[in-house]
Amino acid sequence: MILLTGATGLTGSAVLGACVADGLPVRALVRDRAKAAGFPDGVEVVTGDLLDPPAGAFDGVDRALLISSADERLVETQQAFIDAAKRAGVGHVVKLSGRGCRSTSGFRFARMHAEIERYLAGSGLAWSVLRPSQFMPVYFREVPSIRRDGVLALPMGEAKLAPVDVGDIARVAVALLRGEGEDGGRYELTGPEALTMTEVAARISAVAGRPVCYADTDPAAKRAELLAAGIPAFFADAMDELFAERRTGAEESQVDLSTHERFGVRPTTFAAFARRHAAVFRGEAPPTHLWASGWQQA
Repeated sequence: MILLTGATGLTGSAVLGACVADGLPVRALVRDRAKAAGFPDGVEVVTGDLLDPPAGAFDGVDRALLISSADERLVETQQAFIDAAKRAGVGHVVKLSGRGCRSTSGFRFARMHAEIERYLAGSGLAWSVLRPSQFMPVYFREVPSIRRDGVLALPMGEAKLAPVDVGDIARVAVALLRGEGEDGGRYELTGPEALTMTEVAARISAVAGRPVCYADTDPAAKRAELLAAGIPAFFADAMDELFAERRTGAEESQVDLSTHERFGVRPTTFAAFARRHAAVFRGEAPPTHLWASGWQQA
């Protein structure tokens, strides 16, 4: 039995679908049972919080996927889940982290995830960590300005990123949940290309039905935009830190396909991702999970 957390969010839902497609027995721990209404048949659902998981959530569980929302209690939440998994005798925990997570990072969630990684490593549990770069669906957030103005407006300067498709992450996660990885393995994941925002805009333009150009925006203006959209100040401040990190030539600009190769996953290009979601970029379909799963979509 595999226990999934974060199964109603972006990455967790992709992993859930991949597990079901592979015929793996899956149980999902969710806070809001109503959000699990669309889960595939056969998925067990347990209602509860990662801070205090119900005992039944771990019954018969061999492996667990750890994902939770990015907020002030991220470290406390994930450490509590790790403790509960250890008490329950879970065999292996796979944690979703992020590329560039270290205690010296200027990005608060990178520091938090680095702290959780250390805690997991010292827990006595068998473990693996997935460390993806920027998620491709983050660009769904920019659809309003793309449709309204034909502009991809981000405070990124000429920085490059190597965004990764969530489907690629899900396939690696399933391999780890099957037991194909190594105890203590840290798996870096990027897309196959390092792209400037001008190049990202060009790929979106090719499917959006209108020209799209990149505009390097003022960081303070972007923060104000996020706040006006109802994003909590804590998260808006974190995004400001993240943009600043990326403008300096982030680790995420380096392509690393070693994990794709290790698990036989064909890397998805951004152009292929954009074609697959052309209806979203044309404004014909609603983007989903815009802010779910917190900073991992950043």
